[in-house]
Amino acid sequence: MKLNIKGVIVPNDLAAVYDWLDIENVSPKNVADIIDNANGEPIDVEINSGGGYITAGNEIYSALKNYAGEVNIRVIWAASAASVIAMARHCVMEPTAMMMIHNVSGSAEGDYRDMAHQSEVLKTASKAMSSAYQLKSGKDEAEIMALMDAET
Repeated sequence: MKLNIKGVIVPNDLAAVYDWLDIENVSPKNVADIIDNANGEPIDVEINSGGGYITAGNEIYSALKNYAGEVNIRVIWAASAASVIAMARHCVMEPTAMMMIHNVSGSAEGDYRDMAHQSEVLKTASKAMSSAYQLKSGKDEAEIMALMDAET
């Protein structure tokens, strides 16, 4: 079974908008449908994505990581949320492949308290995402967070 992670990684409720605008995308529901149809058979994943919404990327990562069958991931380009997905299982980088990791980003409105709260939310989310890189690389949290800070 083939699974393409291409274009923007979007939440399920935004996929129809991206489709309507003819913007290539993948959502957790797209991935869940393929996993359901795979029935334990091997899934070959090709990633060529600049990323997108980390909540959707995290859901896709978890679905692939917990799939009972074999998963083989091939990376052409994996940035941001797509790089988290690449951490789910066995991953091969094409000779010309690139991968980029960075801190989770977002936006907020409000007063200084809202901004301080959003800062803490983003720090917490970045630490949570760093665990996928830690598991895959064997590096500790401090090393991974430094790489994420540097937008490596």
